[in-house]
Amino acid sequence: MPDLIANGAAWLADQRKAHLSKEIAYVTVATSVTVLATIGKTEFEVVGEGGVMERIESRDFLVATADLMQAPERGDQIRETVGPTVFVFEVMAPVQSAPPWRWADAQRTAYRIHTRLVSKENA
Repeated sequence: MPDLIANGAAWLADQRKAHLSKEIAYVTVATSVTVLATIGKTEFEVVGEGGVMERIESRDFLVATADLMQAPERGDQIRETVGPTVFVFEVMAPVQSAPPWRWADAQRTAYRIHTRLVSKENA
């Protein structure tokens, strides 16, 4: 019997990539590759100085695992062009206890990469 959940998840991942994604440049120390990514966000809550609860928001990029040669690593960069501006994001965990990425789905077909804006450049 076919795995309906896996088939449905694969179809949904294909639709997300085809209709809800944009081109970004994924840059490592050794390579740069253009891939399609869906933009998202994750909110983290941390206890700051004095016991005050702080909310930190990460700009996330959902990228198909097949599109990257290896798993994302801290310090990699994502370059997103919006009009005349290139936004440069660094792959990093927004809080120390979190990893810089996690699986976007149960089938592990995409990474959810957490980033933080580090600079802006002219295109």
